[in-house]
Amino acid sequence: MSTSDHAKAHAQAPATPPAPRLLSLAWPLFMELWLAIALGMVGTALAARISDASAAAFALSVQVSATLFILFRVIGAGVSVVLTQNLGAGRRAAADAVARAVLGASSWVGGLTALAALLMAAPLLRLMNAPPEVLPLATPFLQALAPALLLDAWNASMSSVMRAHLRSREALAVVVVMQICHLLLALPLMLGWGPLPALGLPGFAVALALSRALGLALHLFFWRVRLGIVPRWGDWWRVPGPELAAVLHIGLPGAAENIAYRLAFMVSVGVAAGLGATVLATQAYALQLMGFVMMFGIATGFAVEIVVGHLIGAGRLHAAHSLVRRALARGLVVSVVVAASAALAGPWLMSWFTQDPDIIAAGVTLLWLTVLLEPGRTFNLVVINALRAAGDARYPVIAGAASMLLVLAGGSWVLAVYLDLGLPGLWIAYALDEWIRGLLMWRRWATQAWVPSARAAHRRVRAAKVSDCATSSAPAVTPG
Repeated sequence: MSTSDHAKAHAQAPATPPAPRLLSLAWPLFMELWLAIALGMVGTALAARISDASAAAFALSVQVSATLFILFRVIGAGVSVVLTQNLGAGRRAAADAVARAVLGASSWVGGLTALAALLMAAPLLRLMNAPPEVLPLATPFLQALAPALLLDAWNASMSSVMRAHLRSREALAVVVVMQICHLLLALPLMLGWGPLPALGLPGFAVALALSRALGLALHLFFWRVRLGIVPRWGDWWRVPGPELAAVLHIGLPGAAENIAYRLAFMVSVGVAAGLGATVLATQAYALQLMGFVMMFGIATGFAVEIVVGHLIGAGRLHAAHSLVRRALARGLVVSVVVAASAALAGPWLMSWFTQDPDIIAAGVTLLWLTVLLEPGRTFNLVVINALRAAGDARYPVIAGAASMLLVLAGGSWVLAVYLDLGLPGLWIAYALDEWIRGLLMWRRWATQAWVPSARAAHRRVRAAKVSDCATSSAPAVTPG
C-alpha cells in the first residue's frame, strides 16, 4: 500500500468513540437502587405492622436469600467488565456471544440457588441463630422466595448486559415497572384485601415472583428491540466454554471478594440474632435506612465500572485514572452529607417502623455511627469496581480477606458480645473494616499498580479484534 493509501485509510478510520458520561449512567442506577431499597423498606414496614418478630423474620430471610444469591456474583462480577471491554474495543459480535453465555450460566446458578432456599431454609436459618419466635415465620417465607431467586438471576444478567451497552434508561424502566407491580401486589397479598386472605410474609414473596416474571418479559423485549439479541432455546441452558472463561477470569476473584464479605457480614447478623429478636429488629430497621445512605456510592461505583471498562477497552488509561479520582472525591462529600442528614432525621425515620422508644434510640445511635462508616465504604464502592474494570480483580480479594475475617467477622463478636457493646459494637466493626479495605484499595489505585493489568486487558481485546478482522476479511474458499 502506498503512502497516500495509508493516509486515506487513516482518514477513513473511525475516530475513538467518546467515553460514556458518568452522570448519565449513574442517575438511572441511583434510581434503580432507590426503588429497590424503598421497596425493601416498605416490606419491612409491612412486616413490622404484623409484629416486630415478623420484621425480624423478614430481615433475616432476606439476608439469607441475599447470601445465597452471591453465587450469581461469580457471573455478575465478570459480565459487565468483559462486555464493556469488548464494546470499547469495537467487538460487538464477541460481546453478544458473552451475553448469550451469561444467560445460560444464570439458569444453572439461579436454579441451584432456588433449590437451596427451598430445601435448606430451616437449617440455614438455624445456622443464623434465628430466635425461637422468628424461625417459624422465617422458614416458609424463605422457601417462598425460591422462585424469585431464579427469576432474579435472569433479570440481573440481562440488566447488566443492557447497562454495558449504555442502555441504563431502559434498564431503569424495567425496574420501575417491576417495583410498582411488586408494591401493588404485595399490599393486598400480605395484608388481605376483599376476598384475598392475608398471607403475611409469603404474600410478599408471591408478589416478588410475579413482578420478576414481568421484568423478564420486559428484558426480553428490550434485548430484541434495543440490542438486536433474541435468545435461542439453547441459550437458556448452554454454557459456552470460551465466553464463560473470559467472564470467570474476572468474575471468580470478584465473586470471591463479594462472597467473603457476605459471609463475614452474615457472621455479624448471626451475632445480632443471638442478642434477641428486639436487637435483630433494630438492626433490620437501621440497615434499611443505611441502604438509602449507600445508594449514591453504589450507583457511582457501578457507573465507574462501566465507564472504566469502556476506557480500558479503548486503551485510554489516563482518562480512566482521572475519572476515578474525580468520582471518588465527589462520592466522599456526598456520602458524609447524606449520612449526616439521615442521622439528624433518625428519630423521625425510625418511627416509620416502630414506636418503641428503646428501639428508636438504639437505631439513631447506629445512624450516627454510619456517618463514620460511609466514607470508608465509598472508597470500596468506587475503587474496587474501578480495579475490577481495569482487570486487576485479584488484589481486592487478597488485600481484603484478612480484614473481612478478623475485623468484620471477628470484630463483630469481640465488640458486640465479648466487650458487651451490643449493636454499636457491630457498627464499629463495620466502619473499621470498610476504612481498612478502602484505604488499601485507594493505595493500589493511587500508586497505579493496576496499570499492568489494564494494559494486558487492552492487549487481549485489541489482539482479539485484529483476529476478528482477519477472519472476516479472509477470502472464502469455494469447493471445486
